Amino acid sequence: MWQILHAAAIDPAPRRTGPTWREFLTAQAEEMEILKSAPRVPRMNAHCERVIGSIRREALDHVLIMNEAHARHVLAAYQRHYNEHRPHRARNQIPPGADQQPTTAHDLEDRRLLRTRVLGGVINEYRYAA
Repeated sequence: MWQILHAAAIDPAPRRTGPTWREFLTAQAEEMEILKSAPRVPRMNAHCERVIGSIRREALDHVLIMNEAHARHVLAAYQRHYNEHRPHRARNQIPPGADQQPTTAHDLEDRRLLRTRVLGGVINEYRYAA
């Protein structure tokens, strides 16, 4: 990690003359909007926690976020991958953006598979060549 920060010309341990860490977090929290769970929906928080865990495990744990714009770019790329390419069990392993059924085993022998890297190779998407 130190090598990445050094290569990006970022001081890994800057000498802060500004606010303390607590003051910084308090200032950030003032800009946040609190959304309360709906009444009588006890599993609502569990669904949110699962999505947040998926985002963290599949994208954020593998990328060093440099600033807010970079975080937004990473999250937008993950959202695109999640909604358009990632297979979902509830849809019989078909991505939400696709309408076709998965290819059967006998069709796979003559087809070539292509890989597209997302987020610098953190996520790989596969598709068949035309």
